[in-house]
Amino acid sequence: MTSPRHSKVLRYLSVFALCFAMLVIMKGAYTRLVDAGLGCPDWPGCYGMIGVPEAPEDVARAEALFPESPVEAHKGWPEMIHRYIAATLGLFILIMAGLALRQQRPGLYDGVPNVSLHALALLAMVILQGLFGMWTVTLKLWPQVVTAHLLGGFATLTLLALMSWRLWVPTVPATQGQVAKARSLRPLVSTAIVVLVLQIVLGGWMSANYAALACVDLPTCHGSYWPAMDFSRGFDLTQHVGPNYLGGVMDSEARVAIHFSHRVGAIVTTLVLLWLIVSTYRSGQPMLQRLALVVSALLAIQVALGLTNVLAFVPLWSAVLHNAVAALLLVGLASIAYVQTAMLRLAPQDHNNDKMPHQTGISAT
Repeated sequence: MTSPRHSKVLRYLSVFALCFAMLVIMKGAYTRLVDAGLGCPDWPGCYGMIGVPEAPEDVARAEALFPESPVEAHKGWPEMIHRYIAATLGLFILIMAGLALRQQRPGLYDGVPNVSLHALALLAMVILQGLFGMWTVTLKLWPQVVTAHLLGGFATLTLLALMSWRLWVPTVPATQGQVAKARSLRPLVSTAIVVLVLQIVLGGWMSANYAALACVDLPTCHGSYWPAMDFSRGFDLTQHVGPNYLGGVMDSEARVAIHFSHRVGAIVTTLVLLWLIVSTYRSGQPMLQRLALVVSALLAIQVALGLTNVLAFVPLWSAVLHNAVAALLLVGLASIAYVQTAMLRLAPQDHNNDKMPHQTGISAT
């Protein structure tokens, strides 16, 4: 049986790993945006070394092994640092899985259901992320893999956030009226999550194909509200493996199609999230109201960063933050879904007390 000490360690480790995952996502965005994704042409080392070669003899040996990839230390170090911190996150998650599995009954952790399964899902995701990281390099920034790697990072962050919720907030107080409101909001929450994920996919695809600067004016694109676009090539998922995709290989009209789609998606996503924010705040449940305010603040920041990226020609700081806030928005929506699910797990005896004014602690699963 898991000791109280292990329980406390897992709780604090879940929060630390969550913050560390945010660091990994931001460092990954930075690495991609400074064109350092191929700063090391091999994996997991760098030119066959555990660090970036800088001594003259090391550089000579590295360039003899990889003659098509001259050593650029200013690009190699961002890539290697990203790998170091990603590997450290993997170690944290491995420890979390070990702690969660050290229990008497499978699926239970101090009364919180499914924590061990949740930890194993996290471990599987971080292993998959390692593979995506390897393929990102070995397939030379193939857009499909780069986009999948981004989504895997967001999924890891979201799973860590939900793990923290399970461990720190296993019960949620709610009245019958609040439970009824939460039940009516479930379709909207699911829709908002799907819309946001699709917008994140579009953003990842735009970044992977270097289309962020395909349109540099607002609200038009190249002076037109419907510029020349090639959607078939812009969203061609059959791009073959082989070329070096650093800098992108698509023509202008294909990149405009991607960029334009991301803009339209931003408008749709904003409207859906505003609808969700207002509806969630009206639920009357204090925890949901606080989450609605957090999501509204994140949404405002994200819109401002998106406009800055276009008007200021994608400054590095803004692009990195735009990626980070998108991840936090996903965590915010997942948190709303968690709290609502907890509220809907109503104890049977409470169904006979529809007019009871008191609040009931409801277990989260």
